[in-house]
Amino acid sequence: MSTGFFSVPTPKNEPINSYAPNTKEREALIAKLTEMRSIVADVPMYIGSEEVRTGNKQALTSPHDHQHILGYYHEGDATHVNQAIDSALTAREAWANLPWENRMAIFLKAADLSATKYRNELNASTMLGQSKNAYQAEIDAACEWIDFLRFNVHFATQIYAEQPISSENVWNRLEYRPLEGFVFAVTPFNFTAIAGNLPASAALMGNVVVWKPSPQQIYSANVLMEVLKEAGLPDGVINLIYTDGPLTGDIVFKHPQFAGVHFTGSTKVFQHIWKTIGENIHKYKSYPRIVGETGGKDFVVAHKSADAKALAVGLVRGAFEYQGQKCSAASRAYIPNTLWEQTWEYIQADLSEIKVGPVEDFSNFVNAVIDEKAFDKITTYIANAKSSDKAKVIAGGNYDKSKGYFIEPTIILTGDPHYTTMCEEIFGPVLTIYVYDADKYEETLDIVNTTSDYALTGAIFAQDRYALEIANKKLVNAAGNFYINDKPTGAVVGQQPFGGARASGTNDKAGSKLNLLRWVSPRTIKETFVSPTDYKYPFLG
Repeated sequence: MSTGFFSVPTPKNEPINSYAPNTKEREALIAKLTEMRSIVADVPMYIGSEEVRTGNKQALTSPHDHQHILGYYHEGDATHVNQAIDSALTAREAWANLPWENRMAIFLKAADLSATKYRNELNASTMLGQSKNAYQAEIDAACEWIDFLRFNVHFATQIYAEQPISSENVWNRLEYRPLEGFVFAVTPFNFTAIAGNLPASAALMGNVVVWKPSPQQIYSANVLMEVLKEAGLPDGVINLIYTDGPLTGDIVFKHPQFAGVHFTGSTKVFQHIWKTIGENIHKYKSYPRIVGETGGKDFVVAHKSADAKALAVGLVRGAFEYQGQKCSAASRAYIPNTLWEQTWEYIQADLSEIKVGPVEDFSNFVNAVIDEKAFDKITTYIANAKSSDKAKVIAGGNYDKSKGYFIEPTIILTGDPHYTTMCEEIFGPVLTIYVYDADKYEETLDIVNTTSDYALTGAIFAQDRYALEIANKKLVNAAGNFYINDKPTGAVVGQQPFGGARASGTNDKAGSKLNLLRWVSPRTIKETFVSPTDYKYPFLG
C-alpha cells in the first residue's frame, strides 16, 4: 500500500506472432493443439490450497467439433461457494499487508510465463475451447493477457505514487488500501484475457477474489490459474469455482463481506446483479464497488468522402472476426448511396475468399459460434430476415450445426434504420446495412445516436475533416471507444482503454489506471510534527 521509492518502467505491448506458414511458432502451436486434443483434461476448482474435485463432471467440448470431448470440469455447489468466500477472507490480511512490490512481482512473473512457457498452451486452449483461430487467440490469450498484467503493474505504481501536498510542520500521505471484504469476478467466454484480468486486476491491488468464469471458458481458465499459481500467487487470493450462476449470486450478494463485483457479460444479468445489491445494501459492511461491461450494438458510419476499400475491410474484419462474438463487433452500418455500390463490390470480393471451418485448419478465417444456444439465437435472426419484407439477406445466410456450430458471415440489407437487426444485440457473424441518402448525413448521425440503448464502440469513415468533427460531436455519448477510419474492434491495453456507457456498462476503462482505482479505498494520513499548544487563534486579540 505504500508508495515505495521506485517504479517500473513503462511496458511495451507484447509483440504479436504471425503464425504464418513455415514459421517455428506455427509449428509449435500446431504441435500443442495436437497434444491437447489427444488428452482428456481433468479440471478441478481451485479453493485455497486445494484442487477440488467433486466427481460431478461436466464435459468440455469444442464449438467447432462439439462431439469431441476436451475434458471434464468438476462442478461445485453451495458448499464450494461458501468455502471459496471463507478461503478468500482467510487469505485477506496477509495479502493486503504484503508490500506492493511483492504483489507486483507475482503478476510480472505471470506475464513472462505467459509470454514464454505457457504461450502455446494459452493459445491452444482458447482455440480449442472457444473456437478462435490462431491470430484471434494470439491477440487475446497471449498478447492482451500479457499486456494487462504488465500495464496494470505500471498503472498501480502510478496510483501509489500520487500523493497529496504537505504544509509546514505537516506530512500528508495517502494509503491505498484494498477493499474490506472480497471481490466477486464474473467473467465471459469470448476473451481469455478479460477472464484473467477481472480477478487479477482486483488481486493486484491487494484484494482477495472469488472467480466464477463462463462454463464455455473453463478450459482456458484452468490454464490461467496454472500460470498464476506457478508465478507464486498465494493460496486463497483468487479462488476459481464452477458453480450455478443464480445459486452463486444468492450466496455472494447476501454476504456481509461482499466488497465489489467485477463483471463482463450480458446486460440483463448485470442489471439483475445491480438490483440484487441494492436490495441487500443494508447487509454489507461497506458500499460495494460495481464495475461492469455488458454489450454493444456497435456501429460503423461512412460519409460520402470515405475510402470505399478501407470501409469494406473495416466492415468485414469488424463484423466477422471471431464470428462477431466481440462486444465491440461491427453490427450495424450506415453507408451513403453514393458509396454503396463500390463498397459492396469490395465486400463481395473479400467474402468470396473467406473460409469457414475448424480452428485446426489455419486457412479458416471464420470458425464456430460458442454453443448451440448462441447458434439457435443467431440463426433465428437470419431466418426472420429471410422472410421479412423490410430486409434482405444479400450475403451468407447459411448455417449448419451437425458437426460444429458454423454460421456463414451474413449481411442483411434493410431500408428501415430501425429494423430488428439494426437495434438488437445479436453477438454473431451478422452485419446489417442501411443505405442512406448521402445528403442526409447529419440526420443519419441522429438516427445512429438514438437507435440503440448501448454505447460501447463505434466507427466513422471519412476523409472530410468537417464531416469527422460533426460525427465526433453528434456521437459524443454513443460510444465509449470511438474509431476514426478503422474498425470498431481491437482495443489495445495502454493505447485504447476499453469500456462504454449507457447500457454497455460503467465505463471504468479496463486497460487503464481508472479501472484499478475502483479496487482501492484510500486512507488519508495527516501527521503533525509540531502540534499546537494553545487553543487561541490570532483573531482573538
